[in-house]
Order: sequence, then C-alpha cells, then structure tokens
Amino acid sequence: MDLKQLEYFVRVAELGSFTRAAGVLNIAQPALSRQVRLLEVELRQNLLLRNGRGVTTTDAGKLLLEHGRGILHQVERAREDLGRVRGALAGRVALGLPPSIARMLTVPLTRAFRKRLPSAALSISEGLTISMQEGLLTGRLDIALLYNPPASPELNTRPLMDEELFLIGPRAPRSKATTQPISLKEVSDLPLVIPSRPNAIRMVVETEMAGIGCKPDISLEIDGVAAILDLVADGAGYAVLPKYALATTQRPEAYQARPIEKPRLASRLALATAAGRTTTMTQQAMLELIQQVAGEVFGAIATPA
Repeated sequence: MDLKQLEYFVRVAELGSFTRAAGVLNIAQPALSRQVRLLEVELRQNLLLRNGRGVTTTDAGKLLLEHGRGILHQVERAREDLGRVRGALAGRVALGLPPSIARMLTVPLTRAFRKRLPSAALSISEGLTISMQEGLLTGRLDIALLYNPPASPELNTRPLMDEELFLIGPRAPRSKATTQPISLKEVSDLPLVIPSRPNAIRMVVETEMAGIGCKPDISLEIDGVAAILDLVADGAGYAVLPKYALATTQRPEAYQARPIEKPRLASRLALATAAGRTTTMTQQAMLELIQQVAGEVFGAIATPA
C-alpha cells in the first residue's frame, strides 16, 4: 500500500470532495482521482461513493479511514523518532494565526522555532477564526490561534490570553490622541466598521451591547483587519479591535485607541488542535513555544488566560 495514496484517500474522505482535497494537497484533481482509484483497485474494494455533491465513504472506506489516520500518524512519529537519533525533533507544523496578531508574532515565533526546532519545518498562514477552525478539522492546519472558540468535541483548546478591546478611531493630523475611556453605550451610538458574523469580536460586541439594552450601529461589514483600519482612517467609521492591531498598519499615528468600559470588552485567544488527531511531539513542542513567545510579545498589553 502506497503511503502517498493512503494520504490522498484520507484527505478526500475527510473533506468529502476531490476538488477541495486537490486544493489542500496542491495536486491536480485528475491525478488525485487516479491515485485513489489505483488504491481501490489494489485493495479490491470501493472506498468512496461519488455523487454530484462530492463523495462519501463506503463501509470499507470508513474502516480504511480509521486505520489510515493511525498509519499516517505513526509514520510521522517514526520520522520524529529518527530525528531524535540525530538529536533534534523533525516533521512539519502548519500554524494558523489571526491577522490582528500575525504581524507581531510571526517574526519572533519563527526565530524561536528555528532555534528550538532546527530540523523541523514551519508553515504559517493567516485567517479568520471560522476558516482556521475548518483548517484544523480538514488537516490543513495542525495548530491555530482562535478567538473565543466554541466548546466542541472536535477541538482541543487551551486558553492563551485575554485581549482587551479598544475603540479605534481616526486621529486628526497634528492633533493629540485621546486615551479617555468610552462607555459601551456611547460606542453603540457610533458607526462601526466591523467584520461580518460569526466573527468572534463581532459576537462579543453584539452580546455585550445586548446585555445593556442596545445594539451596534453597523456602518460597514468588512472581513479583514487591514481593510477595516484603512476605512477608519478614511472616516468611514470606528473599529473595535485589540490595541496592537494597529501594528498591522503602516501609519499607526493616524489612529487613536480608547479603552471601552461599562462593561470592559475582552476577547479570549486560545490555542486549538483537532481532537481527532493526536499531536506529534514536534507539534507539542510548538504549542509550548507559542505560549512562551506570546507571553514575551504580548505580556505587557494582554492578560494571561
């Protein structure tokens, strides 16, 4: 049984689609379909039922999927054990980061990774919580930093830190920025440029405002921190973001950040992995490294969870 064919089958079965699996595996769809079919021929079993909406596993496919996940994990563990013979952990870690913190965390985290795990490979991608959660479940990501992840049997999460949310507004040229706190009730009277549901910060804002009997005035829905900040600077409205989101812009002096109170708004950032996959030793080392580096980078501006 070819390990590459087994990996292809597992990804197709997990994603329920040759098209989606081809994108994740970076392989042409006809080639992917051919390899899975060769596996079926070798095993003399139909593993997948193909239909117009995608694919589902047969009874034989369900059994092979269960075994295949374990086999692929054991192969990865074997590679790591061989790496330890050379005195270092090996393997690849795919990490997902929210855009609001990626700019501050990527460089120090990569530097620490190369120092601590020189024989391992690191892949970092940016995404919003919903897309990264999907990436964990499909195997595209090994670890992700998620905002306010919901309780789910499909995810293993551990709190990393709590981020205070600020009202981000435009700052007039040559004027002094105000850091005067603003009440959540006052925020509800301002036009907001905010991500669409079910973005974690959007849900925090709406939930807390509902608790005091008001609702947000949504001016624009934009899914992207950089685009939100550009619109704020252009006068389209205000944003509710962690203060260090301003590090993602080239002109932080164009903004002012005011603490929100009555009540204080905060968003929890958590480390997440897929519950259906056992983390390798390299991934476990990466989880510890993220906690350490995040504490060093954000320790002065965020509250440890």
